[in-house]
Amino acid sequence: MNQTVERPIILTGDRPTGQLHLGHFVGSLRTRVGLQDSHQQYILLADTQALTDNADNVEKVQRNIFQVALDYLAVGIDPSKTTICVQSCLPALFELTSYYMNFVTVARLERNPTIKSEIQMRGFERDIPAGFLCYPVSQAADITAFKATVVPVGEDQIPMIEQTNELIRRVNRQIGQDILPECKALLSNVGRLPGFDGKAKMSKSLGNTIVLDASDKDIKKAVNAMYTDPNHLRIEDPGQVEGNIVFTYLDAFDPDKEEVEALKAYYRRGGLGDGTVKKRLEGVLKDLIAPIRERRNELAKDPGYVMDVLREGTEQSRRLTQQTLEEVKAGLGLFRF
Repeated sequence: MNQTVERPIILTGDRPTGQLHLGHFVGSLRTRVGLQDSHQQYILLADTQALTDNADNVEKVQRNIFQVALDYLAVGIDPSKTTICVQSCLPALFELTSYYMNFVTVARLERNPTIKSEIQMRGFERDIPAGFLCYPVSQAADITAFKATVVPVGEDQIPMIEQTNELIRRVNRQIGQDILPECKALLSNVGRLPGFDGKAKMSKSLGNTIVLDASDKDIKKAVNAMYTDPNHLRIEDPGQVEGNIVFTYLDAFDPDKEEVEALKAYYRRGGLGDGTVKKRLEGVLKDLIAPIRERRNELAKDPGYVMDVLREGTEQSRRLTQQTLEEVKAGLGLFRF
């Protein structure tokens, strides 16, 4: 007799503050497409979390829910295998967040390295929105509501997963049984992708991204703007690969790894021009983005289908997260009619 093996549960997602870009693709989207056959995957459009630093521009967040959903479907996320849902339409997440607030201190939230870094980057100083400071609690509610055991994140997000597991242990200890499973971080094989301008991070707010429906013209412009080795003044000069953004992108996106290594060796010994390397990268990125752009344009012609995917995924997720909420409330001994 065959027994059904339960697939590990993955929760992942994005803040809908703009279209997704190559940083998202190499950091998480490519992984999500690959895992949706072996895992039960939920993708959360974190519109409520996006309001923690966009409360004055709600329209931008709401508009980009549709845009990010288009990106998901265009890269190969299959709604018959992966459930896509909208955070603000799942009330259980917010009730769980309010309960979890009692299991963490403000001092612990302020010590979270990810939060400290984001506060500094945004220049909040002490003028920190409470919702932003408490984001780790909200994230813990998201993860536990789906009972996810695997969470794909960048290396900078590991402290968030550690704090989530701290909260899980405290809640389970209070309840007296392990009703909430701990989760583990799933890191991408590729590190954080720098912006094409050489900045440490590809970021929508910095304007240094290549979006997933970029035109050939935009791709060419971005590649031409990339920094290489400033000391590689003549073609015959030896060049440095480390820190060279063009080679960073080739490592991330060029499928012919042997050829990339050969180009690196050629560049290091001299005789290979920056223009030749950039031309190769331009072709690689055009080949990658063209089918995504074409699929995205087709999907955009049928907004009803995209909204149906979001509606059905959100309804399914609402039932699941409500069930977890009821289990937590019962475990904590909260009053219930």
